[in-house]
Amino acid sequence: MSNRGFLERLLNGAAVDWVPISEVTLQTRNIRWGEVDGPVRYIDLTSVDIKTRTITETKEITADTAPSRAQKLVETNDLIFATTRPAQQRYCLIGSDFSGEVASTGYCVLRADQTAVLPKWLLHWIGSREFKQYVEEHQSGAAYPAISDGKVKAFQIPIPCPEDPEKSLAIQAEIVRILDSFTELTAELTAELTAELKARKQQYNHYREQVLSFEDGDVEWKTLGELVNTIKTGKLNANAMTEGGQYPFFTCDANPFRIDTFAFDTEAIIVSGNGSQVGHINYYKGKFNAYQRTYILADTAETVSIAFLLTYLKAYLRPYIMQHSKKGSVPYITMPMLQGFKVPVPSTEEQDRIVAILDKFDTLTTSLSEGLPREIKLRQQQYEYYRDLLLSFPKPEEAA
Repeated sequence: MSNRGFLERLLNGAAVDWVPISEVTLQTRNIRWGEVDGPVRYIDLTSVDIKTRTITETKEITADTAPSRAQKLVETNDLIFATTRPAQQRYCLIGSDFSGEVASTGYCVLRADQTAVLPKWLLHWIGSREFKQYVEEHQSGAAYPAISDGKVKAFQIPIPCPEDPEKSLAIQAEIVRILDSFTELTAELTAELTAELKARKQQYNHYREQVLSFEDGDVEWKTLGELVNTIKTGKLNANAMTEGGQYPFFTCDANPFRIDTFAFDTEAIIVSGNGSQVGHINYYKGKFNAYQRTYILADTAETVSIAFLLTYLKAYLRPYIMQHSKKGSVPYITMPMLQGFKVPVPSTEEQDRIVAILDKFDTLTTSLSEGLPREIKLRQQQYEYYRDLLLSFPKPEEAA
């Protein structure tokens, strides 16, 4: 698609005016709490999902419980844009189900003058690369960046055929239709890939349960204390958690940092000891370091392979930890809890067979898990490319 060719055919020689958003939007008003009878829904800054551009969660408030920022009344087709941390591009159109509710003063509310612009014309321009660059140039504050409503409304957008509002809206509608179709296709693909990934994970979990289930008496059960000759905690505290360096540094997060010192040079299973990632399993062979609230499992007994142990711990250790942690506390695992965790010990041949089966399923699932965000990102980049292409209206100096 040639941007100028398409736009030239669409414009057919018509003029284009660039005007501030303020010239094509209407005044909005704040809520008068003294006149409100009953609860309203409050659209806070966290209510709008950055990825889906939808309102995902609100809370009901009354005149007595309303926070001071709950001020801006919104109507159907209003566009709200978060002026706090604006580079995140948290924005959405208000649907009819949220008409008459109240939004935070952290949003700029843009109500399209629909005799001049379509609400979705504003929507696509607020999502454009040009607007994002504008925001980055005009926001202020390093620790808590923000942009004023006035600056948002000063951003200029093109109005095709300004002398013929009907034709102008028709041109806007055609471009919006094309961009909406790309958005819809991207959303459909994302939903399909996500469903496929979920199905594969369920299938993997089913087969894992099948091959790791043993009848009483079929195998001997032993504790980790009996199966692992060396169980120790990591060496470093939180001050060491800085990025950069030669060696992996395993913490209670899922992914390791890198630092310049190592304390271990071995093949080991590393278990996160507390926090939201408690029970997360990493495997590493070589030189590494670890946070003092992680556990290092090395040098397994001859009766169990580290690969089988890794497979079993990934499946069952975290549920065991959650079951044994105190209710209401931060989940954690102690050394005695870890040493007492029981593992079935089939023959080494059976262990190898189980690991081989599950490795195949895990490879398929991991491949899809890694490919899903990459595919979604590619589709999003494709949408952004065509959006910028379709919004490449000539500026006054270009037209001249």
